[in-house]
Amino acid sequence: MNRSLHRRIFLTAFGVIVWSAAIALQQGPVSGWAERAVSTARVEASTNSARYRIDASHSRFIVLAFAGGFLSAFAHDHTISIREFDGETDFTYVTVEPASLQMTIKAGSLSVTDKISEKDRQNIETTMRDEVLEVSKYPEITFKSSGVSASRTGEGQYQARITGEITLHGVSRPLTIPAQLEFGDKVLRAKGAFTLKQSSFGIKPVSVAGGTIKVKDELKFTFDIVAHP
Repeated sequence: MNRSLHRRIFLTAFGVIVWSAAIALQQGPVSGWAERAVSTARVEASTNSARYRIDASHSRFIVLAFAGGFLSAFAHDHTISIREFDGETDFTYVTVEPASLQMTIKAGSLSVTDKISEKDRQNIETTMRDEVLEVSKYPEITFKSSGVSASRTGEGQYQARITGEITLHGVSRPLTIPAQLEFGDKVLRAKGAFTLKQSSFGIKPVSVAGGTIKVKDELKFTFDIVAHP
C-alpha cells in the first residue's frame, strides 16, 4: 500500500516537472520575440526623431528698436545684437511634427551694433541693461514651445509656426513665431521674424528730452538660427 502511494506521488511530481518544462519552452521564444519587438520599436523611434542644439556662434539674432516721438526725425533707430543664447530642439524626420523648442537668452549679452561713438554705445547699453531689462533682477529671457506645426514647401524645406510662452522681465506671455526651416546634412537652419511690445512685459520704453525723442513700444526681432546634433 505504501509502495503504491509512493509510486503515484513520484509519477505526479514527474508529470508536474515535465508540464512546467513544456510551458517554459513555449514561453521562451515568445518572451524573446516580445523583447526584440520592443527593442526594434525603440530603435525606430530613435531613428525617426532627433535632438539638435543651437549653435550661437553660427547664428544671428537681432533686435530692431525704432525711434519715435515728435523729434524722431533727429533720432536714430538702433540695431541690437543678442550675443549669448542657447537651447535645443526636438523634431521628427520627414514630417517635423511632433517637435519642440527651448531657448534661453542671457539678457546682459545684448549689445548695440550701430556705427556710433563708443561713449554713446556705452550709454545706450547701460540704460538698456540697468533701466530697461534690469538684468540684475531678470538675467535670462526664455522661450518654451507648447506646439509646432509645419508644412513642406520644398526639398528639406518647411514653413513652421512655433507656439509657446516667452518670459521677459519676469513676465510670461504667449508667443507664436513663424519660421522657415531648412534641413541639410546634420544641420537645421531656422529663419524668421516676430514683434513684441515692451509694455506687455512691464517695460517702459526709454524717452529723452521730455518725450520728444523716445523708443517705440514695439520691437522687431529677426533671427537666423543654426542647430546641429
